[in-house]
Parts: sequence; C-alpha cells; structure tokens
Amino acid sequence: MEPAVETPQLGEHKVRYHMKTERFEGPLDLLLTLIEKRKLFIGDFALAKVADEYIEHIRKFEAFPMNDVANFLLVASTLVLIKSKALLPELDLGDEEKGDIDDLKRRLAMYELFRGLGEHIRVNFGKELIFERSGRPELIPVFAPEKHCSAASVGESMRAVLAALPKKIELPKATVRKIVSIEEMMSRLAKRVGETLRTSFGNFSRYKKGKQPSKEERLEIIVSFLAMLELVKQGVVHVTQHEEYGDIDIETRKLDTPQYA
Repeated sequence: MEPAVETPQLGEHKVRYHMKTERFEGPLDLLLTLIEKRKLFIGDFALAKVADEYIEHIRKFEAFPMNDVANFLLVASTLVLIKSKALLPELDLGDEEKGDIDDLKRRLAMYELFRGLGEHIRVNFGKELIFERSGRPELIPVFAPEKHCSAASVGESMRAVLAALPKKIELPKATVRKIVSIEEMMSRLAKRVGETLRTSFGNFSRYKKGKQPSKEERLEIIVSFLAMLELVKQGVVHVTQHEEYGDIDIETRKLDTPQYA
C-alpha cells in the first residue's frame, strides 16, 4: 500500500502526492543503486562489477514483481554478457548484442537523470508558495443541444468515432527456448573432469579460437566459462592457462590426483 503524504495547504485546497515504499521500483533502479553503492560511473567496468550482486538480489526477492519479470531477466542477461566479454576479450559480440549493451547504458544514464530530478522535486515540493488560488463561483452544468441535433445525427457521429479508432493488431506469439543453466553446466563439467581427470575449456565448450561462433554457440560458451569459474571458486577443479588468450587446462581437485603446474 502507498501511504499518501499531505503537504501544507495552498489556498483552500490541500495537495496530496504518493510515495512508493518498495525497496526497488524496477531493474534499472536496482542496478543504479548497486553502482552508486560502489561509487562507480556508468560503463562496462561498473556493469561487469555489479553483475553477480544484481543476480543475487533477484534470487533473494520474496515477492517477485510479475509485471517486471521480463525486464529484470533482460537486464540480467545483458549484465552476464558484459561480464563475459570482460573475462573473455577474444569473444566477438554480434551487432545485436552490442546494441543491447549500449541500450542498457543509455537507459541507465537516462534513469539516473530522472531519478535525480525526482529527488530534487520531492525535497523541495511545497517549500515555496508560488500562487494562491482565489475562490470562484460554483458552476452549474447545463446541457444545451444544438437546434439540429437529433438521434440520427448522434448515431452517425458515434459510428464515425468508432470507425476512427485504431484497429486491434494481433502481435506474433513469441516462444521462449530453454537454455542450459549455469548449475546444469557446472554438473556437466564436474562429471567430465571426474571421469577424465583432465580436459580443456576448448574441448568442453567446443570454443575454437579464430572461429566466429553462432549466437547459440556463443551463449553456451559464456555459460560454460561461468560454470568453470564457479567450480574453481568452490575448489572442485584447478585451471591453468599457459599463454595469454590460450586454451585453459581444467583438472580435478581430488586428493589422490597429482597436480600439474
């Protein structure tokens, strides 16, 4: 519920406005709050830094705003893309993906501007009296149809108004294709390394340096890379990269398995 807050009287009328009590009003509000918390400027570096924290906030939502589910997930997917590009500089992004990143930064900057203006209005609203309304006589509504007004002419006018209304447009139905999750990819990689004791990121993800992957392949490579990082963080696997931008060796962390430098 949104409690109404009263301001001082202006003339004979009271002005009321509403303030929202939710912690975050939308995905951009959450994202901007995380960036400001770290005192960063809006850019690829800041967005990559707060990607994990943003996703963690979404997971902790007790009552997820169903009207904004698509917007929250769209922003999350763009943040994962930005972080993956920061971790994999060799990964080429398509024009559509670059456009999504630029659009997110543009909308975030616009939201930052309007949120600042809104805060300025909230703080200063009602402090100064610009003008005071004077009383005015009560007006009595009177209906006086024209001399030539008839039921037929009214009906014709109504039909003209209805004909001028925009036609209903049937939008094409969109289908959401299931994409492998990071947890599922972690399970696959852990199983692969557990069986073979050693593999490489290129063999597991089918990522070939110099080859332009399709959009679906690029997404799978990103998820594979994030799954590998999470397994390293949990101490399940050990990784080694012998040269800059070279392939990454992945080994099991089992106690009875020798480690390689």
